Amino acid sequence: MNAHARPLRIAVGSDKAGREYGDALAAHLRARPQIASVLDVVTGHTESAYPSIAAAAARLVVEGAADRALLICHTGLGMAIAANKVRGIRAVTAHDTLSVRAAVMSNNAQVLTLGAGVIGRELAEHLVDAWLACSFDPHSSAARKIRMIRDLEQHGPLHPPAG
Repeated sequence: MNAHARPLRIAVGSDKAGREYGDALAAHLRARPQIASVLDVVTGHTESAYPSIAAAAARLVVEGAADRALLICHTGLGMAIAANKVRGIRAVTAHDTLSVRAAVMSNNAQVLTLGAGVIGRELAEHLVDAWLACSFDPHSSAARKIRMIRDLEQHGPLHPPAG
């Protein structure tokens, strides 16, 4: 785990099923010294369905207005699927610290999604803290794999299908 060179800007979004957790986790983030700002993507957003919320948060990351995004729905799965449709985003659902750490350190995932119907709020706060404590090392052995993922996203399959 690496300390961040500068405080992070975090976009936070949730649908109706994750709103209570989203509000609580946004407050939790605001209390952390490694956070410069928390951007609420739900307030003022006309569409409350999770695909729209996830896409709005992911776009903030891609555009550079946010460093990372935290998204909450019932399972975390729908938010991750929707966020991953935004080119350049790597979003994961995680419900344990090993997955949270690997998401950042091995996969350079900029978006973490959590399931309010799957984990308790105390665990969610613990996972957010673990997420904040990690940063991707662009000189690590994982960097080559991230480049491969980017190439896959930009140019399609790495190898032509057999047969």
